Amino acid sequence: MHWIRHGLIGLMTWAIAPFSASAAGHGEPLVLHMRVRVPAAEGDSTFAVEERVVEWSPRQTALIICDMWDQHWCAGAARRVRELAPVMNQAVAAAREKGVLIIHAPSSCMDAYQGHPARRRAQSAPRAAHLPAGIGQWCRSIPAEETAVYPIDQSDGGCDDGPPCDQGSPWRSQIAAIEIRDEDAVSDSGEEIWNLLESQGISQVLMMGVHTNMCVLGRPFGLRNLARYGKSVVLVRDLTDTMYNSRCWPYVSHHEGTNRIVEHIEKYVCPTILSTDLTGKTAFAFAPEHRPRAVFLVGDDEYETARTLPAFARSELEPRGLRCTFVIADPAVPHEFPGAEALADADLMVVSVRRRAPADAQMAAIRRYVASTRPVVGIRTASHAFDVRGRAPAGHAEWPGFDPEVLGGHYTGHHANGLHPTITLAAGALGHPILTGVEVPFLSPGSLYKTGPLAAWTEPLLMGAVPGHPAEPVAWVHEAKGARVFYTSLGHPGDFDNASFRRLLRNGVFWALGRDPAGGNAPSSRERFSDS
Repeated sequence: MHWIRHGLIGLMTWAIAPFSASAAGHGEPLVLHMRVRVPAAEGDSTFAVEERVVEWSPRQTALIICDMWDQHWCAGAARRVRELAPVMNQAVAAAREKGVLIIHAPSSCMDAYQGHPARRRAQSAPRAAHLPAGIGQWCRSIPAEETAVYPIDQSDGGCDDGPPCDQGSPWRSQIAAIEIRDEDAVSDSGEEIWNLLESQGISQVLMMGVHTNMCVLGRPFGLRNLARYGKSVVLVRDLTDTMYNSRCWPYVSHHEGTNRIVEHIEKYVCPTILSTDLTGKTAFAFAPEHRPRAVFLVGDDEYETARTLPAFARSELEPRGLRCTFVIADPAVPHEFPGAEALADADLMVVSVRRRAPADAQMAAIRRYVASTRPVVGIRTASHAFDVRGRAPAGHAEWPGFDPEVLGGHYTGHHANGLHPTITLAAGALGHPILTGVEVPFLSPGSLYKTGPLAAWTEPLLMGAVPGHPAEPVAWVHEAKGARVFYTSLGHPGDFDNASFRRLLRNGVFWALGRDPAGGNAPSSRERFSDS
């Protein structure tokens, strides 16, 4: 049977057992459409989705609500909990009505419930005869996960807001939108919850709450511990959320990060269901994100833009309503851009790449984006981003015409590094919205790129000059092929210390999106894109 073939033997054999009417007590069975992922073949690294309808006795089932706090140090996390909680309360009420024991587990908030009948219920459960030794501790992994690559990076805490939120512990209770009734239980203790489950004859647990990649999996009462100590446990996959920062690996959107954690759970920990099985209603989905999304392609071993651009995005773009996703090539694998598929639903592509040949599928995603006539912003080495001079590795592709075909430039090298250009207005550029707040002249600490002559359909904005040489365009725009394109050959690390450069780049991003270059959401005077 496929369900027990991929490392969960002993954890998931229960899933194929038939429901016994005599075991159901006096409640109608819970009909659950469980989903797991199994190896496509023995030893195969690919997984196939399998689903099975299973019936559970409500009287042998508990539903645990993990860490749905009233507040959080990450504003984005708190916002998503507020959106999730009313729908979760409907599922909780439906499960309670069917006879399922409801256990509220807002960790570190037990003081708020001292004396509450639900709190006393958990505290008064007799000690289980076979209390697992590790049930009171966090569980970071189970044996089935040992060969798996954890699907998202959470080393930075996971907040994807901008600017970053202050960390702390502001939660005091469970969010009020989820009702706690006297017949429920309240506990954040793995031992108390295990004792309660054993005393009630409960062998099956539904889990919902946050955050999937941290507390839901790892708490003493979380998925891993319950599964490894023999409970039949299932995640309600639409009523959960991750703590994932989309600026970190694998550089996908926040909700795609949640999807990848759910897939990991289905492969290595336990099955999942939708809340539809409890409520009979359509599965929950977070409201569509209306903020425009910029995907940054970064593969630069000279100008440190893997450092400067994320910092710039956090300080200048995200506080003004732009979502930023970073697709950053690993220096050890310079021609790979994992996550480039994020371009499929991007509103803007920002390119800071130097002589790389992306994998064929990644280059195809880049070309599809450009062909869609969505906006493009390029900085510094974007003029030779995909030109590897005919030396693309097998399975990879270059695009030497990206500069003249997309940006409208004519890069032929740069002047000596010691010659710092003076930046001034181009003829006729005064009044262009991208130049709002940009004070000229200013010096750039980087070398001056030789970019001319530009394509006839471009509009120069800024010029750079070094002694003894003709001036060169250093910033320009065009809309010649149906998409707004902004490029600047500036982008040396020292340029990011210059307020005029930061304003130029910020304005260029919002102009390309058809937004007010001042950074608001109002359309600019040259708008081509909807504000919705």
